Formats: sequence, C-alpha cells, structure tokens
Amino acid sequence: MATFVLVHGMWHGGWCWKRVTPLLRAARHEAYTVTLTGVGERAHLHSPDIDMNTHIQDVVGLLEYEDLKQVILVGHSLSGFMVPAVAERVPERIVHIINLDGVLPVDGKPFKDLRPDDWNEFRQRAQANGDEWWMPVTEWTFGVSGDDLDWLTSKLTPHPLKTWETPLCFTNPAARSIPRTFIHCIEGSSPEDIENQKKDCERMGWQYRTLSTEHDAMILAPKELTELLLEFA
Repeated sequence: MATFVLVHGMWHGGWCWKRVTPLLRAARHEAYTVTLTGVGERAHLHSPDIDMNTHIQDVVGLLEYEDLKQVILVGHSLSGFMVPAVAERVPERIVHIINLDGVLPVDGKPFKDLRPDDWNEFRQRAQANGDEWWMPVTEWTFGVSGDDLDWLTSKLTPHPLKTWETPLCFTNPAARSIPRTFIHCIEGSSPEDIENQKKDCERMGWQYRTLSTEHDAMILAPKELTELLLEFA
C-alpha cells in the first residue's frame, strides 16, 4: 500500500482532487489532499504575509501530524514547483516527488523569475483589484469546459502572490536523492514544446512522462492520471 499526498495549484484547493482520491483508495492506497493557507475552504485566513514558506509548512504539517511516511508527493502547477522544497525539509518521509504540469524549480530562484511576463500581468491585475498581494481569479479555463467549468469556477479563490516571490534553495543531499517525475499535460502543445520540456527534465534529473490532456488533469482525465500515478506505487 502506498501513500499519496496531493497538493493543488494556484486558485484551486484540495477539492480539485475529488475525482482522483476515490480511485487511489479503490486501488487500496491512502490518499490525502491539502488545501493551502488562504485559498479554498481556508480563504478566511487571507493575509498579506502568506508566502511559499507558509504553503510549504502546510504540507510539512500534514506529513508530520498524520505521521505519514513513504509518501508519493504530487504537486500540480505552482505546487509542482513547490513540492521539491517540501522534500528539503522532510526527505525521510518522501519516496517520490511528482510535478504535475508545473514548472521545474531552479535553485535560488523564486517562481516569478521563471515566469516574468505572468508576474508582471498578475501584479497589475492584483493592484487594479485593490489588493496588491492577492491575484484575483483569472479567466483561464485550464482546459475545462461545460458543467465542469461551472463547477470549477464556483470553487476558485484568489491566490497569494507572495508565493511567487519566495526563492527556493536546494541544499539537502537526502532530498536530492529522492526520485522525481515530471508529468507533462501535452494537449495543445507543439512537438517542439514537448521535446524542449523533455530535454529540460533530462538535464535537471527528472523522469519525463506525458498525459494526453490539458492542464487540469485531475478534473479532465482523473482515470488516466490515476493510472499513471499508480505506476509509482
């Protein structure tokens, strides 16, 4: 039996995994979800001080208080960038790191340095919305449509932008030795994009896998995503 911990991306919450967790549990594995501070059902904890260190501690806290070990740690989108930093703190609890269609972290860099155009746009939108450190929900659909999109947009909440300013440093050799896999949602990607992502993964020590769906794979292709995750059990 394996233990999966699933961490959502920007604007989302633990609720976004509700189609995946029953499938993992039906396969006789444990599955935990995290809702990060300030979003989802924890949106009432809105604060200008929330950064990525806060969210890292959210995940570490779950691992420690649930006494989880041998964890397959899955981070989607922005949290795909973050989960290797969780492993920096508690490498003894994690056996595999999975970045689901996020950005590969670079030692010493905050997320905003890797996505400067989005950072500038998001800062402007947040300021125009009257709360400079909270990015309002965007019009992005993440590939979702129809009734699923109505459900998705009813749940999305603003996201703390200081998470984009937190540099992540990777100095723990025990964490560096943990196997890690990048899952690329390739629907709509060009062959060149796919090849470039594969090369980046190989260069940075990540196993590369693909999933034929768009960004919100846990909503769009829960069965296919679960089957892929189970390969790491």
